[in-house]
Amino acid sequence: MATKIFMEALSPTMEEGRLVKWLKNEGDAVKSGDTLAEVETDKAIMELVARGDGVLRKRLVAEGESRPVGQLVGVIAGKDENIDAILAEAGRAGAGATPVTKAADQVAAQDKQQGGASPVPKPPQQTQGESSMAQQKVAATAAPPGPPSRTPSPQAAPVERSDAGNGGRTRSSPLARRIASERGLDISGVQGSGPGGRIIKRDIEAASGATGSQGTDRAAGAGREPRTDYEDVALTQIRKTIARRLSESIGPIPTFYLTAEFDLTRVVEMREAMLELGDEFKVSINDILLKAVATALAQHPEVNAHWLGDKIRQHHRVHLGMAVATNDGLIVPVIFDADRKGLRDIAHEARELAKLARDRKLKPEQYTGSTFSLSNLGMMQIDQFTAIINPPEVGILAVGTAEDHPAIVNGELQTRKRVRLTMSCDHRAVDGAVGARFLVTLRRLIENPLMLVY
Repeated sequence: MATKIFMEALSPTMEEGRLVKWLKNEGDAVKSGDTLAEVETDKAIMELVARGDGVLRKRLVAEGESRPVGQLVGVIAGKDENIDAILAEAGRAGAGATPVTKAADQVAAQDKQQGGASPVPKPPQQTQGESSMAQQKVAATAAPPGPPSRTPSPQAAPVERSDAGNGGRTRSSPLARRIASERGLDISGVQGSGPGGRIIKRDIEAASGATGSQGTDRAAGAGREPRTDYEDVALTQIRKTIARRLSESIGPIPTFYLTAEFDLTRVVEMREAMLELGDEFKVSINDILLKAVATALAQHPEVNAHWLGDKIRQHHRVHLGMAVATNDGLIVPVIFDADRKGLRDIAHEARELAKLARDRKLKPEQYTGSTFSLSNLGMMQIDQFTAIINPPEVGILAVGTAEDHPAIVNGELQTRKRVRLTMSCDHRAVDGAVGARFLVTLRRLIENPLMLVY
């Protein structure tokens, strides 16, 4: 009996998916549970698995095409089983029609004429740089609903460029293409080291370095005209979700901001002392800030909360989201029960989560369920900024760069390491005084970091 392959909801917030890569060809035998394809959701690249045994008879969606959840994308059936009715139904459902669906209708018509099932033409073989940009995440846990993905994502098919020389396509990140264009580098000749052979920034830098002074001259743009006036980059599933969720945040949520400057001198001293003990005790300033924020949140449940429309849910557990910048955008993995974990545990978990996020290998349960979030742009020399709240959270903390500033301490002029923190507050749940009290607690912890190991 034939088994229909649908675009499944691989994420709690997924509305459509982009088929990144088929892993089974038509005519291949499949068993229930076998991975058929890789699908880009609103948060990650996930596996689409078979729900029945048989032969993959039809692939109704081409690689790079998007389909809404619930739409038919393929058929599993017996080798000689007639699937004309299923294909005809798929054609009617997609009468609005993309070229892929129309092609499927044509195939169905051919089958009827030939009295059997003719294979759908297979897509051309991928080049080494084309395989999937796979990885990342998507689902919910028993914890409260998590932060919306702000994380920009892998680039969809229009991001790819045709390489007429070999009939294939070269996958590359927008940043890599921009740098290549600035340096006059032909990206089609660059070997990608990113996920699935994708060309990323370091590949361009390595390739342009190998060209020597000639590459430098090109970077200067000497006599070089752009090939086109502009380039349209299609929205990926992650970027679509970011746009939708953040527009839901910045518009409806009455937000106000609290900025305070904290003294990081003792944090820096403690970190240096820990580093002297060896790699086992290696922590970053951001790790210490994460621990301090988590500890402060445990003392202020009114800030560690979700706005649910008809009620405010104050959480007794602190699940701290930490924004991670990737080549494709921002993603927010979660450190669960962060207030109950030691600095070393937080440091280790933060490093692991950040690596998984950049490699797009996070699992759904690793990026959903946060109760408050922290975003740090200090490493990019941003003095201060305001971050957008992730609904249903009621606050987010933005961390700027740490710099030396003159200060009067005990009547003496000293140089102190200072940092500006800006808290975005949902005024429906957090009043100014509530947010201020939270920052007072946070200041005490950051300026006396030994309290974090008490």
